[in-house]
Amino acid sequence: MSELIDHLMATPLGAIALTLAAYVAGQHLFRRLGAPGWCPPILVAALLLAGVLALAGIDYADYREGAGWLMLLLGPATVALGLPLYQQMPHIRALWRPLLACLPLSALLAALYAVGIAWLLGAPPEILASLAPKSVTAPIAIGITEQIGGSVSLMMGGLLITGVAAIGFVTLLARWMGIRDERILGFALGINGHALGTVRAFEISPTAGAFASLGMSLTGILTALLLPLAWRLPGLVG
Repeated sequence: MSELIDHLMATPLGAIALTLAAYVAGQHLFRRLGAPGWCPPILVAALLLAGVLALAGIDYADYREGAGWLMLLLGPATVALGLPLYQQMPHIRALWRPLLACLPLSALLAALYAVGIAWLLGAPPEILASLAPKSVTAPIAIGITEQIGGSVSLMMGGLLITGVAAIGFVTLLARWMGIRDERILGFALGINGHALGTVRAFEISPTAGAFASLGMSLTGILTALLLPLAWRLPGLVG
């Protein structure tokens, strides 16, 4: 059995097949559970995949090396979000002032609260650097993490937890505060929940999805420009 597993993982096809199978199974279980907003398909797929790797004794480094080919699709997928942005451009123009006013503060808080909590708990610089970009979509967050000396694997875990938590908290707070404007909901999901929040926003409506794409994209650009510079300030970490 171990020889068969080693043979399958010797090429990227084995890791890619495992990843796609886990995602399909996650989608199926997600629908069977009634499509709960607090448990997105990607979380179910990640748990299933982790279980398979542990049971089969597959080393994560070997899996990641093969599945790395799928990472090439993250960039084009992110760029493709420009289409709903173009379709919703009249709505975006109408709200550009309040969006521009709240974006820098929102992006700053998204990075600061996780780093602040980890710093208070005595986390080392590598963990702080891994948590700082956790609210940015994966293609951008990977580059930021490598620049500031963090762990990509730890960052990806934080990325998943952040996206799932953001979906739940934004939904609960919107109900509590009586917010029903799809543009506000989408923008909040995109800033705080990156790609997972954007997927959830598209489930609400195309308008919410477009504003989530806008929030996710602008947060990524702002963070990519400013976070590496801020990280090099004397005395910030270390």
